[in-house]
Amino acid sequence: MPLLSRAHIPPPSQGTSTGVIDKPRQAKFKIGQIVKHRIHPFRGVVFDVDPTFANTDEWYEAIPAELRPSKDQPFYHLFAENEVTEYIAYVSEQNLLIDNSGEPIRHPQVDEVFERDADGEYRVKRTGLH
Repeated sequence: MPLLSRAHIPPPSQGTSTGVIDKPRQAKFKIGQIVKHRIHPFRGVVFDVDPTFANTDEWYEAIPAELRPSKDQPFYHLFAENEVTEYIAYVSEQNLLIDNSGEPIRHPQVDEVFERDADGEYRVKRTGLH
């Protein structure tokens, strides 16, 4: 899966009574932004965005029914961390908040994709592509 491939969300198909969104959705969070989960104690840096849910049904069904987010919203791929470990997280937009702690993310893959500027923000590394 290529990183950073879907950061700007294209308009969805025309909605119907089946619950498909009728108007374009813009991702609330950007690539490189540090976010935190609104319920669970973890945070991370966004490295990719899906315009709508794009994981497996098994993954979705494993979420307790009363906590399942709508599939009809952006989902974010994060280099995530909690107090114990680092991992990749897949989180719905409704469950994310901006993290204003100013603390860097310690996930080992962050340095492969991003560089941190003087303001502490993460920027995608420039590559030698032609």
